[in-house]
Amino acid sequence: MTLDLHGIISTVVTPFDADDQVDLDLLGPEIQYLLDSGVTAICACGSTGEGHALSAEESAAICARVVKEVDGRVPVIGGVIQNSTAEAIRYGRALKEAGVDALQVTPVHYVFAPDADQTVDYFRRIGATVGLPIVVYNVVPWALVPVDVIERLGDVPEVIAVKQSGGDMHLLADLLHRVRDRFTILAALDDLHYPAFAMGAHGALAAIPTVTPRLSVELWEAVRRGDHGEALRLHNVILGVWRAIDGPNLPARLKAALKLQGRDGGLPRHPFTPATDEERAVIADALGKAGLLTAP
Repeated sequence: MTLDLHGIISTVVTPFDADDQVDLDLLGPEIQYLLDSGVTAICACGSTGEGHALSAEESAAICARVVKEVDGRVPVIGGVIQNSTAEAIRYGRALKEAGVDALQVTPVHYVFAPDADQTVDYFRRIGATVGLPIVVYNVVPWALVPVDVIERLGDVPEVIAVKQSGGDMHLLADLLHRVRDRFTILAALDDLHYPAFAMGAHGALAAIPTVTPRLSVELWEAVRRGDHGEALRLHNVILGVWRAIDGPNLPARLKAALKLQGRDGGLPRHPFTPATDEERAVIADALGKAGLLTAP
């Protein structure tokens, strides 16, 4: 199973209103902004999109709206963050019905960790039942899928890519060294995209391009043409923004950054609350230094 995933794949926030309901109308301008910035695909209902807090019905409605707004211009990836094969399949079927091109699926990550055989069978059953390409979302620090297990996923035809996060650059290096020719490897280490691209990552699927899509696209293109001086400059600009945003309550901080750019990502889902005035001030300072601050 094939799907061309490369370059800068942006996540998209899920806007919630004051009644803690999804505000689908706010998605349209966000999707258009990301597309106009040159991103090569869009991922909804992942960590940035608070996918862990969404029902299958909400996830499907969000993905259907994103698919409609994208209108075939780039692939749409739908996030599945669940803790059983049955629920992952239920969500996957709903997102397939909504029209997504691929699924981004976390491993099981609750208190009890599955072993290698169980992990492989988890992705095998989801792939065989749902019938969509799968990006393994290797993000959970206490449940990272090791390279040996990812190699075994080569026998699962639906698994086409690995999104490597979890704060482990060493695992990303091993993936690029051992399985780059078998899977698309996407970096989700938001502060390390420049070295990831230089090492041969096929692109990035991460939170920071949600805030810095144009700069992230420029970084990708600079590495591709071998302009490492410009790539390093862009890396440092983006790093300043990421350092201001990264931390607890990340979706709320991301939405604050959008608001400071004149964009509207709505509110975070309860129990999380909007960014504080102190957090907003730090983010505004970073955006200003990056030339991205457009709102007071």
